[in-house]
Formats: sequence, structure tokens, C-alpha cells
Amino acid sequence: MNEHDTPPETEKDEKLRLGGMALRNGLLVHGPTHWAAAVRTDAGEIKAASGRKPRVKGVDDIPGVRGVVRLGEAMLVIPLVKRALPEAKLPFQDASVLGVMAGASVAGGLLRRRSPGMGAEAAAAVIGMVPAVFALRGGELAEYHGVEHKAIAAYEQDAEDAREPAKEHERCGSHLVAPMLASNAAGTLVLRRLVERPGTVAGAGVALASTAAAVEVFAWCERNAETGLAKAIRRPGFAIQRVLGTREPDEYQLEVGRAALAEILRVEGAAAA
Repeated sequence: MNEHDTPPETEKDEKLRLGGMALRNGLLVHGPTHWAAAVRTDAGEIKAASGRKPRVKGVDDIPGVRGVVRLGEAMLVIPLVKRALPEAKLPFQDASVLGVMAGASVAGGLLRRRSPGMGAEAAAAVIGMVPAVFALRGGELAEYHGVEHKAIAAYEQDAEDAREPAKEHERCGSHLVAPMLASNAAGTLVLRRLVERPGTVAGAGVALASTAAAVEVFAWCERNAETGLAKAIRRPGFAIQRVLGTREPDEYQLEVGRAALAEILRVEGAAAA
């Protein structure tokens, strides 16, 4: 490569936009074009794997659609991770958590049918969060959620070690909770005024629209992070992370996070080469 081929310093040093998902025994990291995961096996060793992400093109300029599509892509990565790394334990891959999920689903459905209205919708939405809270309170999931935030933040901040950054992160999915609850409540209110007995399809449409709206609010907050409104919208998310969603990881767990980060940087670097 001659001097004219060398990219400008700003391009060369530009950070990848990374996201992630905590596993029960490790970390999944999303890059622009690839995913990478690292786990601690039952034998105590670290295993890593990576692959290309499914990608839908042509939606980045369509508000609402882009967020839902990107969330869908993230979900499609999960079976790819399990296929490449069978040792990976997913957040809800636990019999007790699945039982709580089933109970919450039944309770939420009964509440909506017996007490239709905004209060019931809000209560059902809160009940729907119980399985996630239950999963985070057991095992190492909350610690690996902290690993996710620390590893990504260390990369973004050029920190010498993942121990340095806070366990809370400004792009955590917890910041979707408040916008999603608000948009779902508003959508349900509008739907009930328009339709006397909304069916399953109508309810699913409201849920989809609520997700789309929440993702757009999430993105707006990232672009306008220093504004008072963005800080107010993010406050519940930071509280969720601080109180329920994350715990300080130990060195044993941080080691897994470093392996996942190294793998995503390796495959994304190879893709860019």
C-alpha cells in the first residue's frame, strides 16, 4: 500500500459500532457485518466462534422499519451462535426461567381479558418483564451483562482494561423499556377507541409499532445524548441496569469478554481488509 492508498487518520481510527447480548456463560458481540461469541465451558476453558450476520439492505433510511429489521437480524443470529458454539447457554435456556415465562404469559393474557383498559395493559407489560428480571437474578447472566458493557466500553474509550469502565452502558437495551411501555400504552388506547374488541392481529400490530417507535426514540437519544430530554428518557434504563440488570463481573468472567471482543475485532478486521 503506497501513501496515496492509506486511508485518512479519521477513517483508520474510526471505531466499529458494537452491540452485544449477555449469555449465561459468556458474551455475544455484534459488529457491522459479523457476530462473535465467547463462552466459559463447564470444563473451565474459553471457546470462541464467529460468523457473518444476516443483513437486510435498503431499510436504513426508512424510520420505524429499520429498527424492527435490525432487531430481527439480531434474533436470527442466535441460532447461528448455537450451531457454531453449542456450549453457549442462552439467557432463557433454563427450565425455571421458561416456567416463569409461561406463567407471565398466562397471567398477562388473563389480565387483559378480564380487565381491559390502560391499567391492565400497563400491569400486563410489567408482568411481561418478570421473566427477564428472574433470569438476571440467577446464575451469572447479570455479571456477563456487566462484562458486555465493560468490554464494549473499554474498546470505545480506549481503556487499558475492561475492568475500568462502568458496568452500565448508554446503548443498553434497557433504554428501550420506558419508550416501549409508553408507546404500547398509547397505541393500545388508540386501538381500543377505534376497535371495540381488538383481535390478536391488531394487538400484534400495536406491539410491532411500539417496538419501531421505541427504537427510533432510542436512536434519537443517542444522537442527542447531551439534551435534557434524552437524559430523562434514559434515566429509567440506567436505573434498571444499576439495580437489576448488571452486576460487577470478576476477572474470570472478564476474560471471556476479552476473548469475545478480540474475536469480533479479528473477523471485522478481516472483512475490511
